[in-house]
Amino acid sequence: MAKLKIAKGKLVRKFGENIFGNPKYDKLLNRKAYPPGQHGQSKRGKISDYGTQLEAKQKLKFYYGNMNERQFRNIYRKALSKRGDTTENLIALLESRLDTVIYRAKFAQTVFSARQMINHGHITVNKKRVNIASYIVRDTDLIEVREKSKKLTVIDGSLQSTERDVPEYIQSDNKNKTAKLVRIPKFSEVPFPVIMEPSLVIEYYSR
Repeated sequence: MAKLKIAKGKLVRKFGENIFGNPKYDKLLNRKAYPPGQHGQSKRGKISDYGTQLEAKQKLKFYYGNMNERQFRNIYRKALSKRGDTTENLIALLESRLDTVIYRAKFAQTVFSARQMINHGHITVNKKRVNIASYIVRDTDLIEVREKSKKLTVIDGSLQSTERDVPEYIQSDNKNKTAKLVRIPKFSEVPFPVIMEPSLVIEYYSR
């Protein structure tokens, strides 16, 4: 599992957008008009095509829990090998990951905490414990919080949060703490908190 070594607040300021969607980071966008660090003020200027593509990749990668470069590149390769639009395929693969589905179902407040729940054995798929965050969920899979874990306050707190809603392509049962990915979403359906540009990510890896 890739750990987030950079503080989320610094990433929000770096991108100039609240890419995690957490309201507590909104105030950081009003503090300084330049990136963090002692050389932040000198970094303004016209960004190259490569820089634009790189930033788009970093935003998407951090949003989905800061996967390491090897993992993220492998997802791109899988998207490229599938029939259809590579951009849509990329988002479909990212949204089909178990950690993403757990996050979308609101069992966890962030993708990072969803991944931690999976790693600690709190999640089952079709009644079998799965501790691999990158597990690709199918529409026939029943995802469930383990019986012993259903009373965790962190899960109840996330479910009660009004900061975001469960998207239509996720079917969730808050009482029984179960969820299903009922269909693969289109890119336009994914509730990103900021504008994401996966087409630029495809261009980055296609260089």
